[in-house]
Amino acid sequence: MAAILTSLTPSSGPATVFSSVVITGSGFSNVGPLSVRFGTTATTFTIDSDTQITAISPTGTGTVNVTVKVELNGISNSLPYTYV
Repeated sequence: MAAILTSLTPSSGPATVFSSVVITGSGFSNVGPLSVRFGTTATTFTIDSDTQITAISPTGTGTVNVTVKVELNGISNSLPYTYV
């Protein structure tokens, strides 16, 4: 089963400065390697629990889709993140 995303906190952030974003959902632990992407850019992250990941937003512009990819289970739904 793919990871499911329910919210991003915050859902927007600075375009030129890295910032922490908490991703809430399910299916984040004990599922093999994960990757977190802001649009097409992979970023660093920490798995806090099965329902929470803390990711570092890369620099960017506009609005991008945030996704979590689980190697064995595919790609999650996406949530929008807006650079301001």
